[in-house]
Parts: sequence; C-alpha cells; structure tokens
Amino acid sequence: MTATLSPPTAAPADEATRENHWDARLWGALLVLCGALFLDGLDVSMVGVALPSIGADLGLSTSDLQWVVSGYVLGYGGLLLLGGRTADILGRRKVFLAAVAVFAVASVLGGIANDGTILIATRFIKGVSAAFTVPAGLSIVTTTFPEGHVRNRALAIYAGIGATGFSAGLILGGLLTELGWRWTFLVPGPIALIVLLAGIKLIAKDKPDPNERKSFDVGGAVTVSAAMLLLVRTVVTAPDHGWASAQTLGGFAIVVALLATFITLEQRVKHPLVRLGIFKSGSLVRANLGAVGVFGSYVAFQFIATLYLQNLLGWSALETALAFLPAGLLVAAVAPRIGTVADRIGTQPLIVGGFVAFIAGYLLFLRIDESPSYVTTILPTMLLLGVGFALTFPALNMQATAGIADHEQGLASGLVNTSFQIGGAVVLAVASAIVLSQAGASTDPQVLLDAYKPALGVIAGLSFVSLLVALTGVVSRQRHSAVAGIAES
Repeated sequence: MTATLSPPTAAPADEATRENHWDARLWGALLVLCGALFLDGLDVSMVGVALPSIGADLGLSTSDLQWVVSGYVLGYGGLLLLGGRTADILGRRKVFLAAVAVFAVASVLGGIANDGTILIATRFIKGVSAAFTVPAGLSIVTTTFPEGHVRNRALAIYAGIGATGFSAGLILGGLLTELGWRWTFLVPGPIALIVLLAGIKLIAKDKPDPNERKSFDVGGAVTVSAAMLLLVRTVVTAPDHGWASAQTLGGFAIVVALLATFITLEQRVKHPLVRLGIFKSGSLVRANLGAVGVFGSYVAFQFIATLYLQNLLGWSALETALAFLPAGLLVAAVAPRIGTVADRIGTQPLIVGGFVAFIAGYLLFLRIDESPSYVTTILPTMLLLGVGFALTFPALNMQATAGIADHEQGLASGLVNTSFQIGGAVVLAVASAIVLSQAGASTDPQVLLDAYKPALGVIAGLSFVSLLVALTGVVSRQRHSAVAGIAES
C-alpha cells in the first residue's frame, strides 16, 4: 500500500505507511508547497538587488525605493494572522491556490509598470498574497504529515528549500538586473503559474469545518490586521520621522490600543481568530521569539553588509550576491537534512547551536575595514550564517507547529511567520536608524565604518538575547526529563 496526499483525517495505517514510503504524488505535492515558499524568498531578494536600477529608470527617490520593499513587508507581515486563520476556516488548498494566482498576476503587472505608485501597489498585493500562501502551505504540510519523524523530515525539506530561495534570489537578481530590472518582477510570474497548475493537480482537497466558517471572528480579524499593518508601517517610517516624533509615538499608541481591543474581543467571542490559550505552549512562544531573532538579525545584517560592500568597497550587485553565495549553498545542503537530526536530539539544541553560529558570525564581521580580505574577513561570517540559518529555520518551524491541533495549524503557521516578518521589519528599521544617525549623507569610508559597527553590535546583541531564550528551552526540557524519570522510578 503506497501513500497519497490525503486530508488530515488519514487513518493511523496510512501514517505508518507514509513513514517509509512517499509516492510520487506525495513528493510532488510537497515540492509544490516548497516551490511557493522558494518563490516568496526568491522574489524578496531579487527585488532588493534591483532597487538602484528601478530608482534610476522610474526616477524614484531613496524614500520611494524603500516602499518597494516595505510595501511587500506591510502586506505580508500585516495580514499573516488573518491568512493563517482564513486557511483553517475556508480550506487550506483553496486559500493557497487563490493566493498563488494573485501572486502570479501581480508579478506581471509589476514588471510592466511605468509608475512608481503602481509598482509599490503591486508589491503590496504580492505581500498580501504571500500572507495567505505561506501559512496555508505550511499548515498543509503539518496536517498532511503526522507529527514526529515524518513531519520533521517534511518540514526540514520545506524550510530548507524556502531558505534556499532567499539566497538564490540574490544571485539570480544580480544576473537579471544586468538584463533589466523588469525581469526580476516578470520571472516569478511564470514560476507561480507552474506552481498553481501543479497544485491544482497534486494537492488534495480538504474539508474545513462549516461551523467555524459561520463563526468567523470579524472583529478580531479587523483589529489585529489593522494593528499589524500599522505596526509595520510605523516601524518602517520611524527612521524618516524620528523615533520620538509625534507621528511615530502616536502610531505605536494606536497599535497598543488596537491590540488591547483585540485581546478583549478574543476573550469574549466563542470562536476567536486567535485562541489566546495557544500561548500557554512554552515551545510555541520560544519558537516565535526565536523567529524574531533569526530573521530580524539576518535581514539587518544583510542590509549593513550590502551597504558596506557596495557603498564603501564599490562592489557591483552581482559581486555582492556572490559574496553571500557560500551561506546559501550551506543552507541548501544542510537544511533539508535537519529533520533527521531533530529526531535524535530535538529542536531546541539545534536552535541554540544556530544562534551560537549567528553570534560568532556577526562578531567576526566587526573586523571589517577599508581593504578587507574576502577569504579571512568576510567568508568566515558567511559560512557561520549559513550554518545558523540551516539549523534554526527548519527547527523553529518544527517547534512552532509541534503539539498543535490540526484545526489550529494555520494559526500556528501564521503566528511564526508573523514573528519572522515583524522581526525583520523592526530590526531593519533600528539598524537603518543607527547608520543614518552616525553617518548621515557622508561618503567618507571611516565615517561609514564607524556607523556600520554599532549597528552590527546591536544585531549581535539581539542574537545573544535570542540565545538566552533558546537556552531556557533546554533547561525546561532537562527539568521535564528529570521529573519524568522520578515519576517512572
């Protein structure tokens, strides 16, 4: 008897069969889901490399260009919780396929846009579509593959390919930008179409609970989505307006008010958008905090490293992309195999080890100067970051969804992906503000170095705090094992 991709109600016999026998349809469905996550990472990093060319062609200022990136983050980070819960209620397959179709159309529209406003609008739409495809795709994986070895294996492959997409986008973006920046927008369109057609054929239909659909928490959806959208927007614009400005402080105050309203609503409705009791899971909370640390530190580091390599050293976009290539190769080679290691030692030691690698890499990069050796100064950091990402990204996805009931897998997926995106937006804004306050518009190499290093110190500090959080998980696990041992004796 061979395994097929079936709804979460699969019989135990099917689960046992899946453990050793994944047929072509099951592999195909997993690769479709991986393809969507790969495409998301690819799109983000490709566009980042093309920004200077976009600005020159469309006459966009630096502030306008920021919104080409921030528009995507706004839609993505702002609506992930809604996207995850919508997948639970309306059906994961339906939501996934519809969002992929929107992503494909928006890609083509962005590629032919001749106006900056339209271009930014298409980026926002793509961010919104990703806010639905990512949690829906992750929850399809977690509800198709039973918890344990099988799910760890699937999630390791899924997360590894997704992380590889982010790294590959740097290289592909550099190459496509040489042909013209529009190709960085157009190429994802046909890829998304292929993912859509394959998904229609390979992803099995699921049957959402009709009672949950009738009780959709409209008030919770509106308040939390508004809070997340405003939080991302406030953080992104804070470096321009000033962190202590009335606009920034007012934005944060409204976010707090919206979140307080949301929590009050969730405590009163029968079927909340976010069941607050889910946060009683210590492993889920640690996974979400770890997601903030991983993506926040890495996105901010990539920003600093790109400024250093291009603005200070004068490297091209392609040369910069190639500098990051070793990290991407390590992630591609190691991350898909992490599932087996997680089976043996658990996810928490992997997360601890990953943050140790991140801290070492960021601290080593503090040695940068005006004429560095790539092999001795830059390459060690890239290799350590590759190790860190390969260990933490799959492990955090595993930990965030472990022990969660099938009907809340979309919620858990939305939560962890929201943490990734909010972390990236907040820490990037902080790093940008530090560089701007230290260097201003200066092009003096020493002034720039003096601006980059404090930002790198903050990035390393965040990773250290994240390491401490991860270590609490190791301690908790050891205490639990000790208590279990005493009970057995």
